[in-house]
Amino acid sequence: MRSFSRRTFIRSAAIAAGTISLSGLNSCSGNQKRIFRYSLCSESVKEFSWAEQCAIIGKAGFDGVEIAPFTLVKEGVQEITAAERKNMVRQMKDAGLSCPGLHWLFVAPPAGLHFTTPDPELRQRSVDYLDRLIDFCGDMEGEVMVFGSPAQRGTTAGNSVGDAVNYFTEGLRKVADHAKDRKVSILIESLPKSQTDVVNTLGEAVDMAKKIGHPAVATMFDYHNSTDETEPLAGLVQKYIDQIRHVHVQNMDGTMIKAESIPDELLNIIRTLKDLDYKGWISAEIFDFSPGGKTIAEETMRMFRELERSVG
Repeated sequence: MRSFSRRTFIRSAAIAAGTISLSGLNSCSGNQKRIFRYSLCSESVKEFSWAEQCAIIGKAGFDGVEIAPFTLVKEGVQEITAAERKNMVRQMKDAGLSCPGLHWLFVAPPAGLHFTTPDPELRQRSVDYLDRLIDFCGDMEGEVMVFGSPAQRGTTAGNSVGDAVNYFTEGLRKVADHAKDRKVSILIESLPKSQTDVVNTLGEAVDMAKKIGHPAVATMFDYHNSTDETEPLAGLVQKYIDQIRHVHVQNMDGTMIKAESIPDELLNIIRTLKDLDYKGWISAEIFDFSPGGKTIAEETMRMFRELERSVG
């Protein structure tokens, strides 16, 4: 069930008028003293309309909602009109939220995209859609776009890892100026070899960003996707902090982290971010949706409050 459609848009606005303004007041209380800004990735609540998503996330106490675009559309973000985008921003702000940005950029819909294929026509079509996503992110007042999407960036028949890396670099260069104009950063996410064979460590992601050499291209750190790293994770964060503009957290198995069982390694990472005066967002990206969106939002925010208490 899509969380956003033309048919549900008017219903969402009505829900927003009745519920979101109150939840926004709840979400803002006490946030001024927080060390970091916290957001929840939207696929955790994708069974709800956009207005309901914002209400749930805002009432739980988050500062932002990070958007997975595929949950909102049937064919692509181009179907969300300028007026609808403005209304989505209004609903988001009424809930006391802002938008850190987007992730899962190339998960279908639209189907069939691939950023590092040897097929030049398909690569260009994928670059063109990334341009549309940049505009959507800018219209939602987002700051970052996390480029994970492992199935759409690895090697395919007919090219090598080196070829794929070159195509990845070339494609990001094509959109970098547009991203800068929209005040958006595109972040190369390192993913383990179990997911893709292209850019598997934070160091490799930093190397690609530096090779591109554009202020709108950097990287991020995802705790869940750090399994191929060989150095202590807190040390890696410290080493590459100048390139890290966003952070994702969840358990290594993709489940939500509970306040009573925060991994020591994650605590060390958060302490390091605090000591380094990290100013970006920390987002919870959960892959196990079985507890339900409302529970995920409430329990994850409880975990973030415990993190703050532990490192504060």
